[in-house]
Amino acid sequence: MTTSNDPLVLYGQTFHSRLLLGTSRYPSPAVLEAAVQASRPAMVTASLRRQGSNPAESGSSFWELLRRLDVPVLPNTAGCHSVQEAITTAQMAREVFNTPWIKLELIGDDYTLQPDTLNLVGAAEHLIKEGFQVLPYCTEDFVLCQRLVDVGCQAVMPWAAPIGTGRGPVNPYALQMLRERLDVPMLVDAGLGLPSHACQVMEWGYDGVLLNTAVALAQDPVAMAGAFANAVHAGRTARLAGAMTAQDAAQPSTPVLGTPFWHHDDHA
Repeated sequence: MTTSNDPLVLYGQTFHSRLLLGTSRYPSPAVLEAAVQASRPAMVTASLRRQGSNPAESGSSFWELLRRLDVPVLPNTAGCHSVQEAITTAQMAREVFNTPWIKLELIGDDYTLQPDTLNLVGAAEHLIKEGFQVLPYCTEDFVLCQRLVDVGCQAVMPWAAPIGTGRGPVNPYALQMLRERLDVPMLVDAGLGLPSHACQVMEWGYDGVLLNTAVALAQDPVAMAGAFANAVHAGRTARLAGAMTAQDAAQPSTPVLGTPFWHHDDHA
């Protein structure tokens, strides 16, 4: 959905789309496949812990579906609560999916699923030294994001709101300030519920979004996937186009001088 002359670039790799899509909680594998076809995301995420590392144990249909989608897979460390657990899961995912990409999730709170901000940097640093291309799921905290960049993360993925809430950006000021201050690709991950949310963060200058629940739990996931893809494209285009400056007072948009005055003819 993104024009070829404005690709998303992460770790030196070019992607045709700025939308990343999760693969869980869909009504059926067929709906998931149709949603991916409707949105054509840059990558689809998959959780090794939730699917299992053995296709025979987890049902081979999901693995066959991933291959059939012909979309790059971004494994994640969903459900990991310790650094060692996240590292081990990432190492297993690299073997299973045959990719150095990893979405690093390190959960610090079970209620909000907020990232463990105290240990996330250390886990990211370890994985980067092992050759992983780490996309860390983090909060909108600038210091945390800067530390992640300092240890080698070439992109970061701050949340808009807690996972699965669909509330949209709950701290617009912090997200906009983060975008202004950090000079690396940033994708908003978690908490978006509406295409308008995705369009808004793209207008702020974010480079992409990662979605799952907003599409999977929609009444029509396929149509919603397409709507989000269109919204991401619209937001990016608007960002590049440059929005007008908001004004405090009304500004006439139609010139008055020289406009002919037309008489109304009752007999016309």
